[in-house]
Amino acid sequence: MPKIRPISDLRNYSEVLNEVREDSPVYLTRNGRGEYAIIKIDELEKLKATIRLLSKLEEGEKSAREKGWLSPEDVDAALGL
Repeated sequence: MPKIRPISDLRNYSEVLNEVREDSPVYLTRNGRGEYAIIKIDELEKLKATIRLLSKLEEGEKSAREKGWLSPEDVDAALGL
């Protein structure tokens, strides 16, 4: 279950920060609407790494669509296997 708190709870920020866990951010609302999410730095780094990986995979897919796919034999040759 998501942890949702009004932004005014940040007056006692240590209590809010103690609720933050890996894979369990705390969402802050302003005027009843979602405004912020507090996550652990490790979780942020994982998200950024995932975005970079997905971006590189998309580059590879685009290249393969435009220039053609490599056969397994071409990959072996390129790797010297």
